[in-house]
Amino acid sequence: MQGSPILEIDLAKIKFNTSQVVERCHRKGIEVIGVTKGFSAIHQIVSAMVAGGIDGLADSRMENIIELREKGFTQPITLLRIPRLSNVMKVVQYTDTSINSEISVIKALAQAAKQFKKIHQVILMVDVGDLREGVLQENVLDMAKQFTSFKEIKLIGLGTNMGCFGGILPSSHNLGVLVELGHAVENELNLKLEIISGGGTSTLLLIDNEQVPAGVNQLRIGEGILLGTDTTNSRKIPWLHHDAFQLQAEVIEVKSKPSVPTGTIGRDAFGNIPEFIDLGVRKRAIVSMGKQDVNIKGIQPVDKRLTIMGASSDHLILDIEDSEYEIKVGDVIAFSLAYSGLLSVSDSRYVRKLFKGGSGSSDTT
Repeated sequence: MQGSPILEIDLAKIKFNTSQVVERCHRKGIEVIGVTKGFSAIHQIVSAMVAGGIDGLADSRMENIIELREKGFTQPITLLRIPRLSNVMKVVQYTDTSINSEISVIKALAQAAKQFKKIHQVILMVDVGDLREGVLQENVLDMAKQFTSFKEIKLIGLGTNMGCFGGILPSSHNLGVLVELGHAVENELNLKLEIISGGGTSTLLLIDNEQVPAGVNQLRIGEGILLGTDTTNSRKIPWLHHDAFQLQAEVIEVKSKPSVPTGTIGRDAFGNIPEFIDLGVRKRAIVSMGKQDVNIKGIQPVDKRLTIMGASSDHLILDIEDSEYEIKVGDVIAFSLAYSGLLSVSDSRYVRKLFKGGSGSSDTT
């Protein structure tokens, strides 16, 4: 894959970010589960998170979880997506815990666990406002009571998700509701819940501001560790590295061209009608990377003077008119990534992965 785009990954920075998140959370009595779905559970990155002191791992894709087990990872693993009825055997076989909100799935998990002679742990997800997965607050007690009929299922806690669908921010109020529901379940069922899982990276701001309610004792962190960012709160986390990942692509054309195409404009290759602003003749560069390689809405040139004009499946067009240095064919342009960019490029077989900062630099396709 010589000449293909490269995703450069600094494992030392990921380890550092992990250790910083773990340290701050542990001071509050909160364990940190490292979410691996954002980078397709690439095992070198998972190892960096483990070296940084992560308490457990979590992913929404069983394919990733199975691969982690086959690579020898023995840490507790949580499935972060409600199990499919068609997949409960593998869920019980390869994970320790799953998040759930459907009684039919719980029943199927119990039947699978009986065959494996295992106890499968479950976190009951509660919807506190974001409107993704979870039972409504008024149904939590009734749902929790139904767990008692399944000997192979252990209800270990309540959890919630925020920011991923409705954009709802975690707060001391909505997390406080989760804690109070946990107390209600404990009182009703005469048991002690091990976990109150209070969301993900967006909850780190509450930790910084001393606003996490007592009782929340788990966070599921991906973006913060990987990128040092918190998209939901629109911030860069100041005490973390923001450049553990860098995408690089080679320049294959440099030309000065008009900024508006000539002729009748129809739809582009993706069915969109492009719009252009007439800025006159501008110097442009094309790099050997496009929408088949990465979600271009999730990347930005490291050089802020460069602007992404658009992309086709395999060409990315940049306005380089204002660059302070001469850009030539064969040069490499670097891009930073947002979470959506990392999510797409990690899974692209067209992008080489180059690791540095670990026991030694290495690369993989």
